[in-house]
Amino acid sequence: MKMLALPLLIILLQSPVCLSVTVSSSKPKVEVHEHSDAVLSCEFRTEKDQSPRIEWKKTGKGVKFVYFNHKFIDSYAKRAEIEGATLTLHSVTQKDTGEYRCEVTASADNVNLGEAIVTLNVLVPPHVPSCEIPGSVFVGKGLDLLCKDKLSVPPATYRWFKDNKAMMATVDTPYSIDTNKGTLKFKSVSKTDAGMYRCESSNNVGAPKSCVAHQLKVVDYPWNMTILIAGAAGFLILTLLCCICVCVCRHRGCCKKNKKTKSTKSYNPQPPPPPPIRNLKHYKQTQSFMI
Repeated sequence: MKMLALPLLIILLQSPVCLSVTVSSSKPKVEVHEHSDAVLSCEFRTEKDQSPRIEWKKTGKGVKFVYFNHKFIDSYAKRAEIEGATLTLHSVTQKDTGEYRCEVTASADNVNLGEAIVTLNVLVPPHVPSCEIPGSVFVGKGLDLLCKDKLSVPPATYRWFKDNKAMMATVDTPYSIDTNKGTLKFKSVSKTDAGMYRCESSNNVGAPKSCVAHQLKVVDYPWNMTILIAGAAGFLILTLLCCICVCVCRHRGCCKKNKKTKSTKSYNPQPPPPPPIRNLKHYKQTQSFMI
């Protein structure tokens, strides 16, 4: 075994070593609060090249340069800095959320390109949600109260309050609550459902935020409205009955019009007119007769 190991060691020492640049990140996933600093780490090692080229790009629908040719590009120029290959973004917003790629090019190495991916997620605390609460509703009608916070990251969950008391939906309650969509649904409202309603959005980033409470009134149908609805319903029923009667009558032939017979008059033939009288002045005797 010792005799075999010695030739192998000599062969390994004499063979060329494959030199390459290596790039890595000590923290490939970064989560920071909005308006704070985000540090995107990037560490590299080269075998020969002591001055490799370093680039940062933001990927997604399109590739956008962050750091190129030893300078920051566009909006990053005034709010970013680099140390070695580690990138720091100051006062990040939701627009900075995405995937970033650190690229190191060492032209003197055999494998001269290496890269590392860092994902940045900017967390946004809850904002004041928009609430849709009508001023009044008729007794017995269905009702949906809506609440939405489109800006919070991660997406907010919702709670509803009536008269400053948290509402808890159960099997026995006349309403249901969707904590993810922010909807409060009533199948049929009653007088006891009247009160002050508000919605609260929350996530694990910041303090919950609530919209301004709104008064919901539950009213009865007015008498004139009831009479109008009843009258309209009666008119529709009467019109329908008339149409049915006309159709039945036409089907049975009751509505066919009787054809009027023309009266025949007796015909009395008239005698032919007398022949026209000739003018005697122009009459000339052509022959004479002897008796």
